[in-house]
Amino acid sequence: MTILHDMDPVLFGFGPVQLHWYGVMYLLGFATALWLGTKRIKEGRLPGVDTNQFGDLLFYGILGVILGGRIGYILFYAFDDFIQDPIMLLKINQGGMSFHGGLLGVLVAAWIWSRRRKIHFMDTVDFVAPLVPPGLGFGRVGNYINGELWGKFTQSDWGVVFPYAPELQKVPMDEVRSQFATGALNHFARHPSQLYQAALEGLVMFVILWMYSRKPRPRFAVAGLFALLYGIFRFIVEFVRVPDAQLGYLAFGWLTMGQVLSVPLILLGLGMMMYSRTEPTLQPAP
Repeated sequence: MTILHDMDPVLFGFGPVQLHWYGVMYLLGFATALWLGTKRIKEGRLPGVDTNQFGDLLFYGILGVILGGRIGYILFYAFDDFIQDPIMLLKINQGGMSFHGGLLGVLVAAWIWSRRRKIHFMDTVDFVAPLVPPGLGFGRVGNYINGELWGKFTQSDWGVVFPYAPELQKVPMDEVRSQFATGALNHFARHPSQLYQAALEGLVMFVILWMYSRKPRPRFAVAGLFALLYGIFRFIVEFVRVPDAQLGYLAFGWLTMGQVLSVPLILLGLGMMMYSRTEPTLQPAP
């Protein structure tokens, strides 16, 4: 079955002010992290920390996601464009957020918060790791609604036709709808790679990490599993996802920047899980 992507990325507008679905997805991710994190705090999963202190941690994390994600995108994917137009750093509403940059931003935020609270940095990271996947999933749904980061052609009789893809972006939307209705655009059907990532990085990762972390685990174990799973899932989906146009494939006709950045996460995750065998296990507070 072939589907036409015909979704308005703007939820509603009031004069010059517009609320985009992408922004709503970020809010849902943060709200879910607040809900899940508060639940874990009340279970004593981060001893010595109350809900107010967790609220501070979440605020630090939000700043880390936004600043790190945007700066990471500029450094990893659009540095040349940034040199020509530095103001693009502030144009978050036009898209362009990097998971790997956001991850680094969150780690820096967690380190600052942990140092101020005199809490072991990895205890904080292990606590936060299961709270992240829902936000990743919501973010990928936002990418799909925006009609961006699409996949390769399915070369079959199923997939999604994206009007903003290169082959159709100059065709008026009314004409796209008319041609799609006749089946003339079926050969332009692409993999909805955004939804693949939403399912793997969001739902599957959350279920695995949440179940795994319900039992006290050695320090580094939960964060290591997070890094390992994300690296593997991202590396796999990149095979059917179109690379950023300004970068293309980096080598072998298939290697993407997303895969290059995911390999260190896979290795780091494996190393952390092995190292966790020698680390203490943090027990929940009564």
